[in-house]
Amino acid sequence: MAAGSAGPQLKHVTCAIVLLPFFVTMTTSADIFLDWHVSADFNLKPVSTDQPVITINGMFPGPLINATTNDNIHVNVFNDLDDPLLFTWNGIQQRLDSWQDGVSGTNCPIQPGKNWTYDFQAKDQIGTFFYFPSINFLKAGGGFGPIRVNNRPLISVPFPKPEAEFDLLIGDWYISSYKDIRSRLDASDVLPPDWMLINGKGPYMNNLSLSYETFNVTQGKTYLLRISNVGTAWSFNFRIQNHQMVLAETEGSYVNQIELESLDVHVGQSYSVLVTANQSAADYYIVASPKMSNATNNNTLVGVAVLHYDNSTTPATGSLPSGPDPFDLQFSINQAKSIRWNLTTGAARPNPQGTFNVKNVAISETFIFQASTAVVDGLYRYTVNNVSYLTPNTPLKLADYFSNGTGVYELDAYSKNSSNVNAVRGVFVASALHKGWTEIVLKNNLDIIDTWHLDGYSFFVVGIGEGEWNPESRSSYNLNDPVARSTVQVYPGGWSAVYVYPDNPGMWNLRSQNLQSWYLGEELYVRVYDADPNPAKEKPPPQNLLLCGFFQPSPPPLNEHNPNAPSVSPAPNSPSSKACKQNAPSVSPEPNAPSPKAYNPNSPSVSPAPNAPSPEAYNPNSPSVSPAPNAPSSKAYNPHRTRSLIAVITTALCFLYIGLH
Repeated sequence: MAAGSAGPQLKHVTCAIVLLPFFVTMTTSADIFLDWHVSADFNLKPVSTDQPVITINGMFPGPLINATTNDNIHVNVFNDLDDPLLFTWNGIQQRLDSWQDGVSGTNCPIQPGKNWTYDFQAKDQIGTFFYFPSINFLKAGGGFGPIRVNNRPLISVPFPKPEAEFDLLIGDWYISSYKDIRSRLDASDVLPPDWMLINGKGPYMNNLSLSYETFNVTQGKTYLLRISNVGTAWSFNFRIQNHQMVLAETEGSYVNQIELESLDVHVGQSYSVLVTANQSAADYYIVASPKMSNATNNNTLVGVAVLHYDNSTTPATGSLPSGPDPFDLQFSINQAKSIRWNLTTGAARPNPQGTFNVKNVAISETFIFQASTAVVDGLYRYTVNNVSYLTPNTPLKLADYFSNGTGVYELDAYSKNSSNVNAVRGVFVASALHKGWTEIVLKNNLDIIDTWHLDGYSFFVVGIGEGEWNPESRSSYNLNDPVARSTVQVYPGGWSAVYVYPDNPGMWNLRSQNLQSWYLGEELYVRVYDADPNPAKEKPPPQNLLLCGFFQPSPPPLNEHNPNAPSVSPAPNSPSSKACKQNAPSVSPEPNAPSPKAYNPNSPSVSPAPNAPSPEAYNPNSPSVSPAPNAPSSKAYNPHRTRSLIAVITTALCFLYIGLH
């Protein structure tokens, strides 16, 4: 009897072993295919003026990317604008794959009338993020949208499941066309934006607002609000009339939950807060007012939306809820210091966040970067250590891969911890020691609240201070539970210090999130190099890689049926006359780039992977790689869960086999 029952048991065990990999894969990742048509819409008029608004699939803001940890995201971008286009994914780390980062130093732009597919993974991440166009000042015209990266089902979340989630993309807005603003940025008298939009809509009760945003809630229920500052210049204070908020997460990190009446959100930052609808059934004001501004409640720069209880018949009444004094920077600093990492909860992985901490790390090197302004060659510019970034026609990552940077940039040509005597324009690329803890001190000589963002990483915000930073300032660092995030504010005349662990090889943008500052030169790139050629350590370029600058593709042969027909290529060191305009007011061939003889021979050499195609193998004029013919196109979230189908089919076959035997 025992022997007779062993057969079916063995079959079930075998079946379980066969199915396990499929179920594990199914629960850890999925593929999301999206088609985006990016165009300018002159009919939306969010502030009742004629101006182009950049939409995605006709939407402003753009569609939600709703992913889960480790999902693979494929975004086929069709550029219907008359400007070259790139998208960057603010806070998504692009692990081992800076080829997908979508900034001028990593990618050739998608030219007007062309399309290109981004393929990236939300590897080991959770949280609230957003995307936006990264070049040509396009972000001032829209094109931004929300990204959610949800926890996998097997990871517990440190708060009860909310009734619903809302994305709040809040940001300042120019009343003029982004093209007009862009054309005037060389002058120092460009006024900052004068509107505040909430999800692309103007303030409630403002006569010039064509519409306003409303969020519907049910009394007694709790909601998760995902708030991002997608603006270009203004920090804002966020609050809800008669409602408290509980801070839960920021940019991929769960934080110690604190109750707040209001929250400062700086340009490029994202937060999640929990709000319980625990008031009488009515409508309530939601307010986002600018920091360091005298804007009054009826000003267009004060964003106003409505929290609507679903059984309410009472409109929002009374004055807008008051926030802290917009010029009280001490309030903002104290609040920033109170945001601490939750050390005991899991996030993307089940082990506690605090498993990886900075309490006893040894710092390998210190970078000190100071933001300021200067007149360079007669033009107003923003600088880092007195260097205003000059965007070369050839993306740094492309040059790094194919020529070790020769002719495009010189590694560590500018100091990483002191300023140039004279202001210059140049290609600022700093090396970071792979897997060597790095301290970065960011200093602000400007009269605005600046924010800095590092692509490819989360860093630990260990210190925020006023006045001049010096080595003794380290005694004030929080090394116990500093929050990990990717964007940090730096107050006027002050400094912020972060620790980062450079374990993600690639070419990574370190920039001001203030759009005018970034566009006019307040950025650099950090090169993290791993000498191991194993593609598991850094991914090779994608098969649909676009080329530009020095690495223009060869035109097709004169006679494609004749293998001996000559192939005509540009001279290796001559940039194309159609070189790409990227994130700078004007782009010319690399006049300040070092010649091959000037290149530092002691910098580590990067060679293409053995099987990587040569530059001639790519053709940016050929059709881009697109999703499979039957892959769905979506204006928001549309997963193509092939793994689920495989698991189901395998399950059916396995149990059919058991039944037949």
